[in-house]
Amino acid sequence: MATDNNPQPLTKYNFKVEIDGIAVAFTKVSGLDIKYETITYAESSTKSGSPGPRRILMPGQLKPPSEIKCEKGTTAQENFVVLYAWINSIQATRVNKKDVCVRLCDEHGDTVLSWKAINAFPTKVASPEFDAKEEKEVAIQEMTLMADRVVMELA
Repeated sequence: MATDNNPQPLTKYNFKVEIDGIAVAFTKVSGLDIKYETITYAESSTKSGSPGPRRILMPGQLKPPSEIKCEKGTTAQENFVVLYAWINSIQATRVNKKDVCVRLCDEHGDTVLSWKAINAFPTKVASPEFDAKEEKEVAIQEMTLMADRVVMELA
């Protein structure tokens, strides 16, 4: 049994996804990265006496997240319609941006950590790959999102 002094790592399979507060079942989510640009400064080394400029690396601006990919089994339920309705509502430079929250849960289903993609919008909804030779494979659809930024929160 884990104690506060020695917490057990969380498993990655127990998560929930909400799009603008609506629960959507996904089997895989990736790309919730928080990254900064790196700036290299060169300064002359007057005190150290070493030849050449000294290079210093510093953090720059926060980079927008890379593509956020969400995969799910294809179903004929309401979530399916919600995803396609969202991408079909996009018109040139007009989109309904939504917050997407991925909640990592403990063994009891309680949220421990959350990643929130702020002002996300879909850039692609991919249909499943069809193959008659793969009779037992699940039809997987994929949604690709872009967002202004990603924040991480403790529960």
